[in-house]
Amino acid sequence: MAEEEFTDINGNSISLDCQTHSAFCREFIVTSPKLSLRKVMVYTCFIWLFAYAVFFFTENTAVLSSAILLTLAGMMIHIHFVKVDHETLLIIGSLGVQLSSSYASGRESTTFIEMSKLKDIVINEAVYMHSIIYYLCILIKDPAEPETVTSIVPLFQSSKPRLNCLVQVYRSCQEILAQTR
Repeated sequence: MAEEEFTDINGNSISLDCQTHSAFCREFIVTSPKLSLRKVMVYTCFIWLFAYAVFFFTENTAVLSSAILLTLAGMMIHIHFVKVDHETLLIIGSLGVQLSSSYASGRESTTFIEMSKLKDIVINEAVYMHSIIYYLCILIKDPAEPETVTSIVPLFQSSKPRLNCLVQVYRSCQEILAQTR
């Protein structure tokens, strides 16, 4: 499959890249837009102008220094812990599911769920602010009681794709799960 353009719940453009490695292995990569330089400049200018206004009235240079340091620290924290460039779902029919998130700083976070723990992959709905959103999630079963769901692992938490994108991933995952059952 090729890369397709979709939108997230906020209307921002995201892309879904579906790669079929074999009949039992597929990879889905949801890519969010890069960090906007315009937004960074606007926030930085606003904070520094505010700090300069405070400096103008108080004549305290510590205000300007702390504004610069806080802005730089805030940008570093945002890039390292918040801004996700792309999220990956790799489903291998005989092994399990691997979830990966790549942050703007280059940091990666990976989780693996064995197929024996996976009960199903479903599209769930939730109330978010004043609207209803849909999200893809993995139902984790209890090994002692296979009919009981012990936890839910949401997928694509940062990119938050809309339903049309989730349906495409869901159908492809169900094809692989149907072959392994």
